[in-house]
Amino acid sequence: MIISDNIYGEFEIDDVLAELISSKPVQRLKGIHQGGASYLVNSQWNVTRYEHSVGVMLLIKQLGGSLEEQIAGLLHDVSHTAFSHVVDIVLENKAEDYHEDIFVDVIRASEIPNILNNYNYDYEHLLFNIAKWNLLEQPAPELCADRVDYTLRDMYVYGQVSLEEIEKFLNDIIIYQGKISLQSIESAEWFVRTYYQEVLDFFMDPLNIYAYDKLAQTLKLALDKKIITLADFLKEDNELIELMNSSKDRHVQSLLKQLHPNIKVRVGQGEFDIHQKNKTRIIDPLIYFNNRLIRASALSEDIRKMNAAAEEKFQQGVFVKIL
Repeated sequence: MIISDNIYGEFEIDDVLAELISSKPVQRLKGIHQGGASYLVNSQWNVTRYEHSVGVMLLIKQLGGSLEEQIAGLLHDVSHTAFSHVVDIVLENKAEDYHEDIFVDVIRASEIPNILNNYNYDYEHLLFNIAKWNLLEQPAPELCADRVDYTLRDMYVYGQVSLEEIEKFLNDIIIYQGKISLQSIESAEWFVRTYYQEVLDFFMDPLNIYAYDKLAQTLKLALDKKIITLADFLKEDNELIELMNSSKDRHVQSLLKQLHPNIKVRVGQGEFDIHQKNKTRIIDPLIYFNNRLIRASALSEDIRKMNAAAEEKFQQGVFVKIL
């Protein structure tokens, strides 16, 4: 199979990857928006979990990762529920990791084990210990394929960075001692700045906060009224909306009607309707410097300042006034 991506370009991929991409669990991700509720209030915020999953797979391939790690990268998000992390607000899951809690069950109930077995892969060994894949996932503040792809993808699609900037950044990456590292302070500063455009300016945009809050209210009510079940969250975004609309419940429908692109909000710390804190996300890439790895913040005052400002913003949260 030849696969084309708007960031990484065109690649020929192995048969096992092609078959996994065609499987129902991966195809379902085309109907799961990475930004959760955001597409309901801004139609341009429309990146899907499918695009991200394929992107992570291709980035791992581009960085020289094994076929096994490419498979793990492709499948790492198959358990994301409808509206992605909105479910974590619904369930008051502050770690924002509900999809990880159900990952094993989702994989086992799917066709993925059979596909992998047909290619002589042990699916449990491949998928159930994600920590062994150095490129795919790393705890913050490290770079990893997952963190790099969702940052580059969102910020490119939403017009914040160019393909030329992305290409320059990707060309600066090296793998040293199994870790994704950079060769220049300039690239590190660019990525840290771009990452905070993602996790602060986009994730914590007042319109995004409003959408998450309003949709979470709607979903909680629909769950309480047994209009939907937790199992329904393994449907696609629009299928869950259709379920709620088809109930004819006036309260649920009233809340749904408050999710539209014409809503007006602003930051309103003195007078606010919503206050939300997101999970703290700090980034501090490793730089290959003088034959060793060193944190970018040890070399860059700008990065130290950006990280301190981000920490303060995460602690403060966002106050939103609905106009």
